Amino acid sequence: MPTRGEGPQRGHKPPPAARHSTPAEPSGSAVDVPSVKPVAPQSVDPELAEDLGPELELRGDVLDSELEAARAECKELRDVALRSKAEFDNFRKRMTREREEERRRAGERLVTELIPAIDNLERAIEHTTAGGDLKHLLSGVQAVHAHIIAVLGKEGVEVVDPFGQHFDPSTQQAVSQREDTEVPEGTVVDVFQKGYSMGGRVVRSAMVVVSTGGPLPEE
Repeated sequence: MPTRGEGPQRGHKPPPAARHSTPAEPSGSAVDVPSVKPVAPQSVDPELAEDLGPELELRGDVLDSELEAARAECKELRDVALRSKAEFDNFRKRMTREREEERRRAGERLVTELIPAIDNLERAIEHTTAGGDLKHLLSGVQAVHAHIIAVLGKEGVEVVDPFGQHFDPSTQQAVSQREDTEVPEGTVVDVFQKGYSMGGRVVRSAMVVVSTGGPLPEE
């Protein structure tokens, strides 16, 4: 046995000392810190977050500011739209009132101008009832007729009397046909009822008789 104070026996090796793995930091060099990619908020488009990268966190305040500006602009535009709508409604109501007033005045003017014709008809009736001759009655009725036509002419009304003209279905209505070899076929040979137009638009079509059996009209 080995005595106290003696060294270890020959051939016996002491257990290896425990090794502590301490990373060595080279002197004078910066420590490399791995970059951490910021996590994009749930409301941000993933592609946008990937494109922005670390700038996404820095742009947070900018995005909030732009959002507030957009909201303010949207409110301002909404107020402008509401004011414009109110102004348009007032304009439409004013135009409706003005058109109604114009129609009323036009009706009053027409009635005012036709009243003398009614007076003349009443005088003609009284004259005939009192034993007047028919010659004066005829002249009175003709005067009334001319007065009415003149009043309507002021309003843009024109009389359509197509006698002797070629039949035009756009302004005339054929009620019958009559054989007449002396005039071109399709000629108006009689007018049962005259037509009227106003502003180039047919108000009432003329009722006419159209010829047949004559020569074809020249084109």
